Amino acid sequence: MRIRNRFTLISSLTFSVVFVIASIITYLSFYTYSEKIVYNELQKTCLLTGIFYLEKDELPDNQHLLIGQQFRENSVEIITRVYDKRNQIVYGDKTSDNNINRERLDYIRKNRKLSFKSKHHFYFGSYYHDNQGDFVVFVKKNDVEFKTMTDRLQIIMIMVLIIGLITIYIVSRVLSNLAYSPIKNIIDQVNEIQASSLHRQIVIPDTKDDIQELVATYNNLFNRLSDTFVIQKNFINYVSHEFKTPLTAISGNLEVFAQKDRTSTEYREMSEKVLENVYQIEDTLNTLMMLSGLRNNTELNEIFRVDELLWDINDQLPDIYELKRSPIQIVLEVENDKLLSIKGNNNEIKIALYNIIENAVKYSNGNPIKISLLQQDNQLKIIIEDRGTGISEDDLLFIKQTFYRGKNVKDIKGSGVGLSLANIIFKQNNINFTITSKKDQGTTVTLEFPPL
Repeated sequence: MRIRNRFTLISSLTFSVVFVIASIITYLSFYTYSEKIVYNELQKTCLLTGIFYLEKDELPDNQHLLIGQQFRENSVEIITRVYDKRNQIVYGDKTSDNNINRERLDYIRKNRKLSFKSKHHFYFGSYYHDNQGDFVVFVKKNDVEFKTMTDRLQIIMIMVLIIGLITIYIVSRVLSNLAYSPIKNIIDQVNEIQASSLHRQIVIPDTKDDIQELVATYNNLFNRLSDTFVIQKNFINYVSHEFKTPLTAISGNLEVFAQKDRTSTEYREMSEKVLENVYQIEDTLNTLMMLSGLRNNTELNEIFRVDELLWDINDQLPDIYELKRSPIQIVLEVENDKLLSIKGNNNEIKIALYNIIENAVKYSNGNPIKISLLQQDNQLKIIIEDRGTGISEDDLLFIKQTFYRGKNVKDIKGSGVGLSLANIIFKQNNINFTITSKKDQGTTVTLEFPPL
């Protein structure tokens, strides 16, 4: 069943049950109140009957005449009887009534009054003491008027109930359509998204409810899927490029080398060239395996000095790069020496810092590189600044993605893995990693370490 139909059914049933219960309560309340009014009128008539028949010898004529007038007005369509202590009718209608028996008369003498309803009449009896003796006054009224009134109310309420139920269904249907319209809109937008347009965002309705949260979740999912497709595409390009170049060099050198006999020196040189390309392939595979393994690695079990790590990296870089034109300046501005000790995976953090600093060296255009160790809010902060080629705003959005390389790298060698690898390492070691950059002005990397 569709959500829209389910909502209509549930809301209709809910409101219908409430409406039916309210109607029943209203009818029963009216019925009970109407009965009470009838018995109150009979009680008044019962009192007037006793006064009219039994107080004639004690009241002045004019007052008794007035009582008689009131009695006649109130006793229209009402049968009155006055019983003596022998249960004989002494005044009023002399015909016997099977509903007025000895038990009920004795009950009234004992409890002073009694009211009940038979199949077609209302009865009210009361005890009346007079100088002539003790009497029981009974009055009886036909219930035709009462039934007519209650039956008419019942018909009206049934008609109102039917109209109300139909109205409730229509209103519930309209409300369900209004409530479902954002979901229908989302479904239409999702159906339009193809594999090539996963980056497309679903328009988020400003409903400030679960639907808005659901759309935001979907957008995040599509972003992750889009990133995954980009990574897969870049991975294929990366592997084909990184493996093709050394493999082509190996096969080409071997083909040329096999064309004629070679000297031992030439054999040694060829072996060195082939080994160099094999090592390049091996490094690429190791990097990919490390990147894959890091995603499930959560060990944080070492305490070490991060400044010592930076000095080790600074000593290793000159073996690979000529740093005379782009010297590295390390500035230590930490008063609390304990902040320099951090907890994490020493080897992984060293790899991540090495990749960051290596990128700064490669893209510095020979300008100096500054590494600052700062103390801020009782936390260690490392800022790595270069004044090189920088990163464009478009590239900066994707620079942490695996295998992504900026458009302005030119002929500088790289795999697009370094920043992605560093990002994963920093996340797993709870280190906040941010990059800011401006094209042709330089790049700044900020690392904020958690307290030990």
